Parts: sequence; C-alpha cells; structure tokens
Amino acid sequence: MLNKTDLVPCSFVLDGVPGLEDLHLWISFPFCSMYVVAVVGNCGLLYLVCCEDSLHRPMYYFLAMLSLTDLVICSSTIPKALCIFWFHLKEISFEECLVQMFFIHTFTGMESGVLMLMALDRYVAICYPLRYATILTHPVIAKAGLSTFLRGVFLIIPFTLLIKRLPFCRGNVIPHTYCDHMSVAKISCGNVKVNAVYGLTVALLIGGSDILCITASYTMILRAVVSLSSAEARQKAFSTCTAHICAIVFSYSPAFFCFFFNRFGSHTIPPSCHIIVANIYLLLPPTMNPVVYGVKTKQIRDCVIRILSRSKNIKSHSM
Repeated sequence: MLNKTDLVPCSFVLDGVPGLEDLHLWISFPFCSMYVVAVVGNCGLLYLVCCEDSLHRPMYYFLAMLSLTDLVICSSTIPKALCIFWFHLKEISFEECLVQMFFIHTFTGMESGVLMLMALDRYVAICYPLRYATILTHPVIAKAGLSTFLRGVFLIIPFTLLIKRLPFCRGNVIPHTYCDHMSVAKISCGNVKVNAVYGLTVALLIGGSDILCITASYTMILRAVVSLSSAEARQKAFSTCTAHICAIVFSYSPAFFCFFFNRFGSHTIPPSCHIIVANIYLLLPPTMNPVVYGVKTKQIRDCVIRILSRSKNIKSHSM
C-alpha cells in the first residue's frame, strides 16, 4: 500500500524533445535567437509606449499589454528549455511545475483576450472615429485589461488543483520542455478524464469566445470599409488592421495545430513534432509581434527613427 505522499513526486524530469536528443543543441539555436528577439523587441515596444507621448493612445496601450503578456509567456518556458538543451538540467520541483503551468496557461489565455480587445479597438476606431477617445477612456482600458487577466486566473487555477489530486505511480518523466497541463496529467496513473474535459472547456470558453468577438468585429469593420466612397480611404482604413491580423495569424495558427493534435492526431504525428510546435506556439507570437508592429505601424517607426537620430546627435556633440 502506498501513501498519498508516495504518489506525489518531489520533482519532475522534463525530457526535452524525446527522439531528438542528439539534435537538442541544434534545436536550441533558433529557440535562443527567437527568445532574444522577443525580449529585445517587446521591451523596446514597452519603452516606446511609456516614454513617447505620441503613443499614449488606446491602440498602443493594448499593444503594451500584448508585449507584457508575450514577455511573461516566453520567459516562463524558454530559459528552462535552454537549460535542458545546453546543460541537461531537466529536473523541476513539483511546485515549480505547477507555477510554470499556471503562468503559461493564464497568460496564453490573456494573450487571446488582448487580441480580442485590439479587434474591438480597431472596430471603434474605424466605425466610430469621432467617439473613439470618449469610448476608450483610460478607466475603460484598465478595466478591460484587468478583466482579461482575472478571467485567465480564475479559469486556470483549477488546472493546478486537478493536477494536485492525481497520483503519479508511473514515474515522473514528462516528455516535454515545459509543464503543460495535459502533458503532466498523462503521466499520472489516475483518472484524467476530468482534466481533459475541463481543459477542453477552458479552451472553448477562452479561445472560442475571443475568436467569435474577433470575427464579429472584423465583419463590421469590413462592412464599414467597403461602404467608404474612395479607394484611398478604404486602403488607409484597412491598413490600420494589417498588423493586428498578422498577430492573430501568428497566435492562433500554432494554437489550432496543438489543439487538434492533442485530440485527433496523437497516433499519426510524432510526439517530437508536437513538442516543437508547442514551443513555437509560445515563442512565435512574442518574436513576430514587435517586428510586425514595428514594420507596419508608421507612428512606431517614426518614434524609433526620432530616438536613433537623437542619440546620434548626442554622440556627435560629445565628440
């Protein structure tokens, strides 16, 4: 007979990418490069939004929320993955695993919510331009961001409770680079049906409702843009949405792959492929969002050029 304490491991072992152990070092290079770009790019965006008065507008406040969320997501997973790839530091305590799981799922849910808020922002800006500043006031933006965060917290807390109730008598090796909810649950010898059902419910509640709001927003945006008289006005109106559309594609494409793989493709697609895509799902949006917004948004480009020219002038005067 085993006590409950015998069935709860003190630590787990994150196995990296099983089947590709010999390639761990090579896999780490693109992961590390993307992580550096993500940290530098998102910290740069946060600095610009905080320090540049021209960016103190609702659109850029939501962009700052997205950057902060992306920083938390990639920093919760990639440093540990690099430790596994470079130094074979695979052990993670049970409590650290639960904390990592909480942060990953809470902030991926918040990222989806922020993308939905940004779609509503574009809808108000295009369909109600004269009332834009009066509708999206600072208190409204703060309450929207806080409610998105709290939604993730209250829906993800049960994940940790559902994991804590499970017995782990099959070992403690997780075939992954981070503590994903179902990856941890699958190594349990208990009944994980509740975990699977609740995980699916949360995915549908967060992802389904956000995608529905994004789709409705862009349907009304498209209707408003098409009704504009001149082609130049239509192009200008829709060009303000291109960066956000790219962010949606980068966020939801790998998410859909991971979702359908877990439900339908686990016997046909190699697990190593799933683990790599799961990491890309957490790393691609933080890497690409600042690049896309920096390239596509004129105001951000102008701020970067102004800061660079200012620093160049300071250097020339000091010499």
